[in-house]
Amino acid sequence: MGGDGVGAGVLDAIGGTPLVALAAVVPPGAARLLVKLEGGNPTGSYKDRLARAVVLAAEADGRLAPGQPVVEYTGGSTGSSLALVCAVTGHPLTLVSSDAFAAEKLRTMAALGADVRVVPSDGGRLTPDLFARMREEALRLRDATGAWWVDQFHNTDALVGYAGLGEEVAAQVAADGGRVDVLCAGVGTAGMLVGAARALRARGPLRVVALEPASAPLLTRGRTGAHRVEGIATGSVPPLLAPGDLDGARTVDEGEARALARRLAREEGLFAGTSTAVNVLGALAVAAELGPGSTVVTVACDTGLKYLAGDLFAA
Repeated sequence: MGGDGVGAGVLDAIGGTPLVALAAVVPPGAARLLVKLEGGNPTGSYKDRLARAVVLAAEADGRLAPGQPVVEYTGGSTGSSLALVCAVTGHPLTLVSSDAFAAEKLRTMAALGADVRVVPSDGGRLTPDLFARMREEALRLRDATGAWWVDQFHNTDALVGYAGLGEEVAAQVAADGGRVDVLCAGVGTAGMLVGAARALRARGPLRVVALEPASAPLLTRGRTGAHRVEGIATGSVPPLLAPGDLDGARTVDEGEARALARRLAREEGLFAGTSTAVNVLGALAVAAELGPGSTVVTVACDTGLKYLAGDLFAA
């Protein structure tokens, strides 16, 4: 899990990522805002934690036999991480994705050896119907090939993988003489937010806030909608969310988040995508409300290198 010494293989490089304070974009009088830099994982995404946890757990308890094919539907980050882990563990992998997601992600999945099936979107938009069609194709492939279906939206082994992220944050903040007051982030499967939050809550009181695009306010207003923030707001309440996991949810304007992504790169040197900018924008609002003396933590989900072919950094 990251750190010193020589790892036995690339899976040992997952985790152990830095936690840093933001400065330039944080307004005066706000709480301290810390960001976990998950772009340091092997595929540049926190989904590496999920993929390693679910594949190794399924191998260990016999759900996944040696050499058995694996299938999943994905926006690309989970798929890239699964492709990495399956390459190392020797499982043929088929991934169902869409042209609505970054071309870099589709190419990464294929480069790591996955068979990528692309479901066409409605003009590049992320809609509930798109996710439903991707899921249907993944299930068809599972039934046709006898593959093990990862089922990331229901797979509780992911929570174990993300608990490590929460434990790292707790240790890093404690080493700096503090404690975490609020954890906030966007939710897709909700695995990261739930797994990390449960680990942090084992150390003390914690407020947990889910974030979602204002155009798809399912958790806050009970309705879905189209958006272009990859990795979150899939059009259904994540099954991994249990009563009591959240203390609240709030919306974030996607246009403001996209502008902030460019500011983060130019003013903080934090190079990441729109989902990270959603996280930071929501965390900034919480930090402004709390004021000095508190600590808000969020996550930089991945690296901006995954979004250079699109229009995010074109302005």
